[in-house]
Amino acid sequence: MFALNTKLKRRTLPGFRLSLGYTILYLSLIVLIPLSMLFIKASTLSFAQFWDIVSAPRTMAAYRLSFGTALISASINAVFGFLVAWVLARYSFPGKRIIDALVDFPFALPTAVAGIALTSIYSPNGWVGQYLAQIGIKAAYTPLGIVIALTFIGLPFVVRTIEPVLQDLDPEIEEAAACLGANRWLTFSKVIFPILLPSLLTGFTLSFARAVGEYGSVIFIAGNMPGKTEIAPLLIITKLEQYDYQGAAAIAVVMLLVSLLILIATNFLQWISAKRIGMS
Repeated sequence: MFALNTKLKRRTLPGFRLSLGYTILYLSLIVLIPLSMLFIKASTLSFAQFWDIVSAPRTMAAYRLSFGTALISASINAVFGFLVAWVLARYSFPGKRIIDALVDFPFALPTAVAGIALTSIYSPNGWVGQYLAQIGIKAAYTPLGIVIALTFIGLPFVVRTIEPVLQDLDPEIEEAAACLGANRWLTFSKVIFPILLPSLLTGFTLSFARAVGEYGSVIFIAGNMPGKTEIAPLLIITKLEQYDYQGAAAIAVVMLLVSLLILIATNFLQWISAKRIGMS
């Protein structure tokens, strides 16, 4: 009997070793090998050369702009994406399917097309930009335009991460809180939000990661002025066009390491949130 149970346990995942081998091979070809070559290319520089490249004023300005606008756009998406997911998951209204489909529109739209469309809308003579210009706000060709573009392409990540959790949330939890005397705000802040927090952090992280590396939708609306509206991915492309492959690799390595640290910190916060929910 024990031997039979052991045999059944071994067959729980048929072809596990083969599947694991294909998984490792696939990830190596798609992720590990390209990233390792990036580090290998940057390692051909001496430390002094590497530091001169990554700490140059133009490079530092590009880093601040890329990570700063990505953080702002991801924070905006965390708030408004949460609201959109809440409406789609909790309410029924005419045109809901259309709005639900529009949420995924940035996924299907080519990034270059999105950049051109946003530039035409928010330029000083555009549909929206002309009214912003009247009150002294210039959207296109400024960091504000970059935030708009990054918010546009990052919204679906937050909505699609939170919406399934809201749909699976048992309404009886809210009813039990109401029976215990909790008002709506207390129910939301103490019961619902802690459950949604890990998925919200996941959506925030995905939106931030997409925004940091975004290129196509930004270059048209950014203005691309070195030191002012030049993002780090554009600086990398500029280095490549100048055949400065080592400089491009050095900038990319720093972006990769910073993004990795942010992802680790976010995953740690997710782990803490999930642990608190499990303890409660």
